[in-house]
Amino acid sequence: MSNVVEALVAGGKANPGPPLGPALGPLGVNIKDVVDQINDKTKDYNGMQVPVKVIVDDKKNFEIEVGTPPTSALLMKEVGVEKGASEPGTEIIGDLKIEQIAKVARMKKGDILSYNFKAATKEIIGSCVPLGITVEGVSPKDCQKAIDSGDFDSRLEAEEW
Repeated sequence: MSNVVEALVAGGKANPGPPLGPALGPLGVNIKDVVDQINDKTKDYNGMQVPVKVIVDDKKNFEIEVGTPPTSALLMKEVGVEKGASEPGTEIIGDLKIEQIAKVARMKKGDILSYNFKAATKEIIGSCVPLGITVEGVSPKDCQKAIDSGDFDSRLEAEEW
């Protein structure tokens, strides 16, 4: 039988204190090893709360599953703001480069339904619309059209998806 400990931890900054330490202590695993692995797996989410599952089996082996923050939270972190536009469509809170969009797409890889990297970046760009974020200085819809026409092929390196 396995025990599962679920917690929200600060990306790259988990520690053996609450909530992890008290929950893992009775399970008999090396808490430092668990925390080190969690920090390694969540370092890209520095400054964000990340959902983490620690699965401990009867032999005290553990497995760590890391969830991802919502796409909107990742995009706002890239822009450097706390919240999106109060009036999407008229208010612009920031502008992102296509490389930043690609970074968010890689972070969300396990949650995205797209079959290829270009489609995944377009899906992430779609999330910019309600937040009031432009991409490469143009509206998200125009940027998606530019991706379709191949304008960013050199900057969106071909990636296995």
